[in-house]
Amino acid sequence: MPKQVYNVIGKSITHLFSDYLCSYSASQPTCKALVVGERSYTYQQLAGEVALCAKALINAGVKQGEKVAILCTTRAEYWITFLATTSIGAIWLGVNPKYKLPEIRYVLEDAKPKLLFAMASFEQYDYSPSIAAIQRDYDFIEHVVSITSPLPNTQSFTDFMTKGESVSDQQLLDRQNAVGKMDPALLVYTSGSTGKPKGALLSHYGLCFGAEVQAQHYAVDNPVMLCNFPINHVACVADTCCVNLVAGGTLVLQERFDVEQVLHALRHNDLNVILMVPTMLLMLLEHPDFKESDLAKLELLAWGGAPLPVPIIERLQKIVPRLMNVYGMTETAANTTYTDRNADLIQLSETIGRPSPHMPCRIMNEQGIACEVGQEGELQFKGEYLLLEYLNRPDASREVYTADGWLHTGDLGYWREDGTITLVGRVSDMFKSGGYNVYPREIENHLESHPAIEMAAVVAVPDARFQEVGAAFVVPAKQPDMIEVAAIRDYCSAHLANYKIPKTITLITELPVLPVGKVDKVALKQQAMAEPLSR
Repeated sequence: MPKQVYNVIGKSITHLFSDYLCSYSASQPTCKALVVGERSYTYQQLAGEVALCAKALINAGVKQGEKVAILCTTRAEYWITFLATTSIGAIWLGVNPKYKLPEIRYVLEDAKPKLLFAMASFEQYDYSPSIAAIQRDYDFIEHVVSITSPLPNTQSFTDFMTKGESVSDQQLLDRQNAVGKMDPALLVYTSGSTGKPKGALLSHYGLCFGAEVQAQHYAVDNPVMLCNFPINHVACVADTCCVNLVAGGTLVLQERFDVEQVLHALRHNDLNVILMVPTMLLMLLEHPDFKESDLAKLELLAWGGAPLPVPIIERLQKIVPRLMNVYGMTETAANTTYTDRNADLIQLSETIGRPSPHMPCRIMNEQGIACEVGQEGELQFKGEYLLLEYLNRPDASREVYTADGWLHTGDLGYWREDGTITLVGRVSDMFKSGGYNVYPREIENHLESHPAIEMAAVVAVPDARFQEVGAAFVVPAKQPDMIEVAAIRDYCSAHLANYKIPKTITLITELPVLPVGKVDKVALKQQAMAEPLSR
């Protein structure tokens, strides 16, 4: 295995994000901290709003360790309530506004928040019936606060904030001083792609440490960062907003991902850092109004969650000074691997970079033995910054760690000679076909190397003879009639063992995605099993 050198981050870590906010409010009070549409907040203004919200939470009886939930888009109230809630030792929970009532119920019943902030509506969706059902059925929610237009039997956000004026500065300071660095701050429910979502509890230290590490790797002074991820995802809270705050940057929020809005932000907000998932980035580059000059002010463009096709990386290399591929997961509270500052095409397209020197990493085989270069195994990480536990799931909390304290990621990869890591896929994605191990990511990488293919996804489906076989969904680079299924099959046959060749290949205009932009393989598997025809 390549020699790994681990050290500390090289600076003391503030364990409350409100401390960062107060520090920047004092050192750069008039600098922009937050931009939402036409409205902006200086650091001094944002600090004032957060302090008043924290006092209002104290007035509402929210105690240390209790949960505060918010159902809304990526708007100012999201960020203000997160900073306020965590500053007094309560635990913040973001609820995706795209959730239907059963999904909202699942999260709230598991977390049992004391207070719920909620939007009345967004675009064509009315949340009033859902909020009414929640108020009727859940007595553990003592307060519901409407953050947009009024909801029945709720108080407005303005009235809620006003009540904070009755709480003294000393009361707020006492609550802040009582918060420990390893206390839980954020509750994030995993996507649930392999079962019911689990609530991952992340600590103050984990979030602050992870944000500091990411900011150091980004290495952009005065970052101006865009965030339009859903608020229930670490890509929103940790990887973008928290990173921006520790760096003293400007955060530009958009309520949802919309290519035209992204283009507007690129042209008018002086964005110099963007983090996206590949699906978002491809949609941006393919938009008819996109011009390469839109990315001219960027100093860094980063992506994670999936690889980018080689032609896209080559195109971006001509436009953006620095590109970066990153890897992380909910349980790591941060990205943990990064491609090099001067990464070449091979590193950007074939690897997830190398582990941060502040985040020990090992790759272990099924027998619990460390893998050598080129040997596939599970990525594992160790450190105080990692997941504290899964809420209400002691068995899962124990099982996610090895006996010697390393976090199981469930991701398979291997060391390369230069110390970078190539990701093979998820342990749960791997399937056996006729007794052979098959890794979908390997097949997807091969399919996407075809010049006429933009993206590909492979899922396993049952087969009477081979137990399981692969079903491939392919997005052509241009018009679907530019490539035929037979040609794709021949391309696979020329380079892959026969047991790796997908049994079915379906041409599709776009891949279904989860709210955060990752490919929804559960939906693809359901489609493949509903139509098990050879194509």
